[in-house]
Amino acid sequence: MNKQLSLQNVTELSLSVLTHAGYGPAHARAIADLITACQLDDCQSHGLYRLLMCVETMRAGQIDGHAVPVVTSGEAAIVRADAQRGMSLLAFEEALPALIEKAKAHGLAALAINNCFHFSALWPEVERLSAAGLAGLAMVPSHAWVAPAGGTRGSLGTNPIAFSWPRAGKDPFTFDFATSGFARGEIELYRRAGKPLPEGVAIDKGGKPTTDPEAAMEGAMLTFGGYKGSALSIMVELMAGPLIDDLTSLESMAFASKAGGAPYHGEIILAFDPVHFSGGRVAENDARAERLFADIVDQGARLPSQRRFAARARNRARGYVEIPQALYDDLRVLAGA
Repeated sequence: MNKQLSLQNVTELSLSVLTHAGYGPAHARAIADLITACQLDDCQSHGLYRLLMCVETMRAGQIDGHAVPVVTSGEAAIVRADAQRGMSLLAFEEALPALIEKAKAHGLAALAINNCFHFSALWPEVERLSAAGLAGLAMVPSHAWVAPAGGTRGSLGTNPIAFSWPRAGKDPFTFDFATSGFARGEIELYRRAGKPLPEGVAIDKGGKPTTDPEAAMEGAMLTFGGYKGSALSIMVELMAGPLIDDLTSLESMAFASKAGGAPYHGEIILAFDPVHFSGGRVAENDARAERLFADIVDQGARLPSQRRFAARARNRARGYVEIPQALYDDLRVLAGA
């Protein structure tokens, strides 16, 4: 059984849960906006369901729900945002204007978010860049839940990569996926639903393949594409860890010390200005990109995020989203109702 909620209901429920958990107004609003955007796109694993992790993170006692991010931006094309042990989202919001400004000034700019807890999807962040006419690329580690190809224990994070390309008058070309075969949140949803996992996405604590979500949570997940996914995952560890003076997934897990909640680490976001890179020939190169997209769709193939954009349009038109009744009941309790 599902519960229907308007977008206003989604935001208000999110704010209630977050405020009751101990997040200050600025953090609660930044998190609620992200959760509403994900729920609008029918991404159940990153929508209202993620409030459970937000509450767990606060209860673990390491996050500062009132932290004030410190943004520094000198003459170089790098913006730094110290989240001060708060959630990453408020730091992103406050640093985004400087990132956009520097990308348009230099052609390429980077944002390094340090000392943050991170639980969320990356596509809303890179889509903010494509809405500004920029191409965006984001990477983040997590906890060492994922075994490298050929390995038997977790050394890597789920390590998502997100990219968004601006399209005039159209939804951007966007993808956001974990370098693990499954996102951690998806396995948790399978566990809550009592459903077996697909083959080939996880191993148990003895290193043996498993389709049991509980065994997968105790063991390790696997990268997609074998050694190729494993190499990409290691790249994310380096780009979003040592490159920006922050933690790897192994270090993040050690920091948590089994406390639970969102991982603590850093995030890197790169912004590219097509005006600079194309030598001002934006219209001609937009047309080139559109011919590529058209050829893909003409074959019957689907561009990444097409289903998500369709869900966004459908939910906006009908004025509501749906979540499991059991999740709604759990969240009402967390909101103090």
